[in-house]
Amino acid sequence: MPFFTKDYLLFFQELAANNHKEWFDENRKRYERSVKEPFKAFTQHLIDELAKKEPAFKELKASDCIFRINRDIRFSKDKTPYKTMCSAVISPQGKKSSSIHGIYFELGPEHVRAYGGVYEIEKEDLLALREGIADNLAEFRKLYANKEFKAVFGEIHGEKNKKLDKPLHEAAQQEAFIFNKQFYFYSTFEPQTLLNPDLDQVLLHCYHVGRPLELFFNQFIQRT
Repeated sequence: MPFFTKDYLLFFQELAANNHKEWFDENRKRYERSVKEPFKAFTQHLIDELAKKEPAFKELKASDCIFRINRDIRFSKDKTPYKTMCSAVISPQGKKSSSIHGIYFELGPEHVRAYGGVYEIEKEDLLALREGIADNLAEFRKLYANKEFKAVFGEIHGEKNKKLDKPLHEAAQQEAFIFNKQFYFYSTFEPQTLLNPDLDQVLLHCYHVGRPLELFFNQFIQRT
């Protein structure tokens, strides 16, 4: 049985054309019935599945992981108040976690997408990660060149620095990813994937394929 109905997609399609409080208030019960509650149940299901083999997830609740549908418009030129998709991060301590151990996912009418890796990183952690990659080039390359990783995620993404500190110059000539300021990867699926009864297996597979590279990153940054 699918986790979501077609109205999940229809709600967001209509919200995109009517992104204001009046429309949302008129459709709030529909939002709670077709979007909020199914997404919460699906997120908790994923947590429970991951927790079977991952002790770090055992105490997590869906509410710890799900992001608000309201957009932060304080510094944005786009003042539309609502996101047109739902998103959550399953990681130790949920949204408050700084671990590189988990999965972030978005479910909406434009795409279903699963992310892993490092998106936000402090300066000290970035240096430690770059040094870790430089000292373990063969292992790092083996992980991102893995056939299954490439089939699911393609490649590692992220903004790059143009210059690096001298101690990293030699390694960066051998491995261009050392210039990266971010090290994230993602897999995108058609919106209709939402209606498949095996949606959970699609995202769980992404998590398991990305996990070895995340564990590699985490050993240098040592986040909790």
